[in-house]
Amino acid sequence: MVSVSEIFTDSIEIKGSKFIAFCIPVSLYEDEMQRLKLLHPKAVHFVSAYRLLNEYDQIVEYSGDDGEPKGTSGKPTLSVLQGHELINTAIITVRYFGGTKLGPGGLVRAYAEAANVAYAKAILHPYEKLFVHKIECDYPNISMVEYESGQANIRIISKEFGDTGAIFEIVGTEENLDKLYGVLGRTIQRI
Repeated sequence: MVSVSEIFTDSIEIKGSKFIAFCIPVSLYEDEMQRLKLLHPKAVHFVSAYRLLNEYDQIVEYSGDDGEPKGTSGKPTLSVLQGHELINTAIITVRYFGGTKLGPGGLVRAYAEAANVAYAKAILHPYEKLFVHKIECDYPNISMVEYESGQANIRIISKEFGDTGAIFEIVGTEENLDKLYGVLGRTIQRI
């Protein structure tokens, strides 16, 4: 499985209708949908689909036709995500109507093609399951924890300072977290 970590876009035009597709991380889905509706007030449809892994490692899928005939837009978009084994990724396609009706078959082809051109622009990353952990260390060891986290490709989400030290919220793959814990040893405590 693969995913994206930023927004990629491309567009196509079919019989006067313009289809602008955005391939985005699913974490940005809600905000990007709102932004696109504000940015494209004259667009007639905002078709979308996404695939994500939930906390139980189950694939959750969604597709929405946004007023297009049922099954002619969201499902073809979702099929592109499935076919390319994208996970934690969404595609939103903004449609400007060009005056000519495309019919059900034409819509299916148009939305699938729009999703594919956005996918073609995307820089893909292999999917890796990330884990969020909390660790604690004394003040003298804070800079070492920060340095070694960077070396182990661990991202620090937050730091809270207390009376005797700091609590770090960190995220990384299981392998990278194990590497970090091996290097830091007793200088930290897992919470």
